[in-house]
Amino acid sequence: MDISSLIPALEGGILIGLAAIGLMLFNGRIAGISGIVGGIFPFKSNDTGWRVTFLVGLVLSPFLYRIFIGQIPEITFDISLPLLALGGVLVGVGTQLGSGCTSGHGVCGISRLSIRSITATLIFMATAALTVFLIRHVLGA
Repeated sequence: MDISSLIPALEGGILIGLAAIGLMLFNGRIAGISGIVGGIFPFKSNDTGWRVTFLVGLVLSPFLYRIFIGQIPEITFDISLPLLALGGVLVGVGTQLGSGCTSGHGVCGISRLSIRSITATLIFMATAALTVFLIRHVLGA
């Protein structure tokens, strides 16, 4: 394995960590993306601005990466669009059932040593592994 192929993932992880630290430090909020998006609707006059700004930053990040680095790493999906959409819907349902998402529980909760977040992260990671196994090896998709 070429170590240079791991650099973009390391850089991304560092940026995610810095964003989570910055949001907690400057706004006192957990960087849980599903909670941030869910809190936009209905509009709250004193709460919407930072949420929209954070989400705009997420959307603009690849463009800023391209400006400063020069090339966005190629991302490919070897799965059909309907299955990809179904996965997105299931993630949305899971964030409601689990009262949070991978960013809230996995990044922020584990770093705060939250037992609830550690448990939730173990459950959704095990579920993800089982889902991949079933879809690829049992269903052959």
